Amino acid sequence: MTKAILALEDGTIFHGHSFGAVGEKSGEVVFNTSLTGYQEIITDPSYKGQIVTMTYPLIGNYGINEEDIESAKPQCEGFVVRENSRIRSNFRSTLKLDEYLAKFGIVGIEGIDTRMLTRRLRLKGSQKGIISTTDLAEKSLIKKAQESQGVEGVDLVKVVTCKEPYVWASGKKFKVAAYDYGIKFNILRNMQLIGAEVTVYPADYPADKILATNPDGIFLSNGPADPAAVTYAIENIKKLIGKKPIFGICLGHQLLGLALGGKTYKLKFGHHGGNQPVMDLKTRKVDITAQNHGFAVDVDSIPKGTVELTHINLNDKTVEGMRHLKLPIFSVQHHPEAGPGPHDAHDLFKRFAELMNAKTN
Repeated sequence: MTKAILALEDGTIFHGHSFGAVGEKSGEVVFNTSLTGYQEIITDPSYKGQIVTMTYPLIGNYGINEEDIESAKPQCEGFVVRENSRIRSNFRSTLKLDEYLAKFGIVGIEGIDTRMLTRRLRLKGSQKGIISTTDLAEKSLIKKAQESQGVEGVDLVKVVTCKEPYVWASGKKFKVAAYDYGIKFNILRNMQLIGAEVTVYPADYPADKILATNPDGIFLSNGPADPAAVTYAIENIKKLIGKKPIFGICLGHQLLGLALGGKTYKLKFGHHGGNQPVMDLKTRKVDITAQNHGFAVDVDSIPKGTVELTHINLNDKTVEGMRHLKLPIFSVQHHPEAGPGPHDAHDLFKRFAELMNAKTN
């Protein structure tokens, strides 16, 4: 087995073994608490620029299939597990996890104490790190980790967005224009379920050209890194406010907050996993949600009388949802499409349909 090292910027070193591709990759090291769904996680474009640590100890036991991917290829920079299963047992599986990562050049490390790593990230916060199978000199790797890019102030949306507009399936009830900041396939599948034909646009596509197509609604997708760095997206959203119903998820929620005059800030270690409790402040109903983000909206920084706080995270009281007080606009920080994760928040897509239907009529 090929030796591998994970080094953090604070000088912490983890020795393990390589799986997936050989080589060297840096990124922000985060942990994900999901028990299953590793395939959806590694193909989620929101993880661009990050090295993902799975807290569940055994990963890869049901292999990889072509039906559950969230984008065309893996997006994370690296993958960290306690044990990579050598056996894949699922009738849909076409590849082993390590074969899939190797195919797309994703460096993995196994055999490290992921519990210790997770506790360190919780105590000290997400850190820049590096996985290497080629450079095994600890001091060298620590320096590389410290000098790596990270995600603060970085625009990674331009890396993951589509290059040209395209149409996702067909729908008869609504025409939705979706900005692709790193959109997940399961969001598009859920849009299709509410009867929407979705045209997906690159992140920097001019707002006036989208309005010229006269869509019934605008969708702002999830995506990676720092929302404040995606200035072109913020300016486009400002031009769309008040013109059409708008629904934002994750990065789209954060960009909407910025477009409405608010601010965002970086969380200590982010929310990554499928077990985050979110309360609807109107109904007091609690949904268990899937989440993947490292930044949050400061709702108090948005000019008073603009939005209403609709959802909060019960773990740390951060903003999980908001709606405009006068316009058909709302957004959530969590992922109602459940790819992977619980289905508790699926009804938010129906709410978007209701707003579009009311506007149309």
